[in-house]
Amino acid sequence: MRLRSDYESIAEPVRMFHCHCRDCQRASGGPYSSYVVVPAKAFKLLQGSLRYYPSPSERGGMTRRGFCPDCGSPVAVKPDAAPQLVGIRTASLDDPSWFNPQVDTWTSDAHPWDQMNPALPKYQRYPTS
Repeated sequence: MRLRSDYESIAEPVRMFHCHCRDCQRASGGPYSSYVVVPAKAFKLLQGSLRYYPSPSERGGMTRRGFCPDCGSPVAVKPDAAPQLVGIRTASLDDPSWFNPQVDTWTSDAHPWDQMNPALPKYQRYPTS
């Protein structure tokens, strides 16, 4: 599935979610970041390259947030703790209308004014599966 003119995934999403952790808040400039997770082997840059910024992960290793080196737009996240996965930032999709979040993670860091969808399962930190 072509997700954007400069990257694609040859697999369907594994999970779609909102992360409310402080790192995602800082990276997004908002109350959370939204992700479409795909197998790392299925994610392919079609042109250019990403510049990665690493930050420590509570699951071990680093979480590497990939940005476009030309415009600074956040594009992807690669966690050392789950190298088989890539989280694609929904804001980077050409058409984010099909995004359908399944869970809210790191709700322990959510702001009190963050109006989360009450129908979505909530995890204080990482999902159990």
